[in-house]
Amino acid sequence: MTETVQPELQHENPLMEGLKLRRAPDPCALVIFGASGDLTKRKLFPALYSLALRKLLPSRFGVVGAARTEETDDDFRERMKAGVQEFGRDPFNQETWDWLAERMRYVALDFADETGQLEIVKVLNELDDKQGTSGNRLYYLAVPPSAIATIVKEVGEHRSTDGWTRLIVEKPFGRDLESAKALNAELLENFNESEIFRIDHYLGKETVQNLLALRFANGIFEPIWNRQFVDHVQITVAESIGIEGRAAFYEQAGAIRDVFQNHMLQLVALTAMEPPIDFTADSVRNEKVKVLRAMHTPGPKHVVRGQYGRGYVEGEEVPAYREEPGVDPNSLTETYVSAKLYVDNWRWADTPFYVRAGKRLARRETTIAIEFKRAPHPPFEDVGEGDLQPNVLVCHIQPDEGVSLEFAAKVPGQGLTLRTVHMDFLYGGAFRTGIPEAYERLILDCLLGDATLFTRADEVEEQWSLVDTIVAFWKRDRPAFPNYEAGTWGPSGADDLMRRDGRAWRRH
Repeated sequence: MTETVQPELQHENPLMEGLKLRRAPDPCALVIFGASGDLTKRKLFPALYSLALRKLLPSRFGVVGAARTEETDDDFRERMKAGVQEFGRDPFNQETWDWLAERMRYVALDFADETGQLEIVKVLNELDDKQGTSGNRLYYLAVPPSAIATIVKEVGEHRSTDGWTRLIVEKPFGRDLESAKALNAELLENFNESEIFRIDHYLGKETVQNLLALRFANGIFEPIWNRQFVDHVQITVAESIGIEGRAAFYEQAGAIRDVFQNHMLQLVALTAMEPPIDFTADSVRNEKVKVLRAMHTPGPKHVVRGQYGRGYVEGEEVPAYREEPGVDPNSLTETYVSAKLYVDNWRWADTPFYVRAGKRLARRETTIAIEFKRAPHPPFEDVGEGDLQPNVLVCHIQPDEGVSLEFAAKVPGQGLTLRTVHMDFLYGGAFRTGIPEAYERLILDCLLGDATLFTRADEVEEQWSLVDTIVAFWKRDRPAFPNYEAGTWGPSGADDLMRRDGRAWRRH
């Protein structure tokens, strides 16, 4: 069989010269369940195309779309091509697309019907013969939680005996601790933990990963990354958009299940974790689990929830959450949550982690801000008590990826007047290359069998345990929603949460 070599990347970045993939992925076939959905068109295929463009996919590769929608192989290819052209981060290259399209197939099926799974097995065997995929299978479950158990059972019963089998499971992983445990049990009936990749796309973002490099590869940060020097930590996951037509999902999830349970708690764990003994999957995840287990459950006074009303975002009037299509006019679903969390261990005892996440806020922003304690008794003239600001290290996760350090500097002229200035590192400016999308990194890691950036069963269960406690005391009251205008930074209660401690949320 003659191997088809992937096309060359058109424009190599000179600053990336000499960097090579740590190892090549094994030959394999990727099956995407739920291939008719937006995720496949907007994220998964643009990611596969970018990997193909950079020669990071195995040369012996195939991809099978599977969904209930009836369409032909050619229809599927055209739909995914349109997705790559519209949502891809790279200029469209026909040679690269032809390489990928040649390896694409589509199967229409009912997930509960075994005949559909048998058709997928037939197509995969054909790809083994034609493309040399060697019996290795990666299954991506981009489907509602209700369909996961059925698909897992069918895949488990018909799994290949010639190579490895792996599963990628999209969030939400359950909707509470009980359902998460049940789902974990269903997965483990047919697969080992090492074969299960629970995906949280936030962990694939370059700046989230850079947090580990920032802490553990630089001798100047880790010695002061503790309660002796850090006053508090602020983590913000703000979105300016609304629910984008996802009322059916969001009414069941709310901000606490959509963002807080996964993205937010993972960012806290990465910020607070101890140095792992190495960067293997289990070593990193062991340290994150320790943080989650040490996390003190916040009481009702330390958690604020909100729901947006009408307001203006970027100059345009937007409706209230209760006015969104498909939303109950009396909905008590929260679109905002903030909390004061504590990690009860030696490093972080009595150091608060203030977290907030919400929709229809003033702007899109995800940041982790480490605010250090103020310098004692600054002996400078012309400096009022409130003028000298504390040092802050800010990790900008999106949209302007980078790191900035805020410190005091003398203003030119007579006297020692001080002002806060910024030292900035921006990914785009330093590396002069587009930052890979999170799904590119995560799909590639699955192909390589590297689970470092994926959550383990015990991580998920610890996260749900905390969330279930918060949701339980919410059930006892009926909040006066809406309680913040769209285009603002959330309800006044969130400001009070900080003000009681003599602190304030960052506004820049």
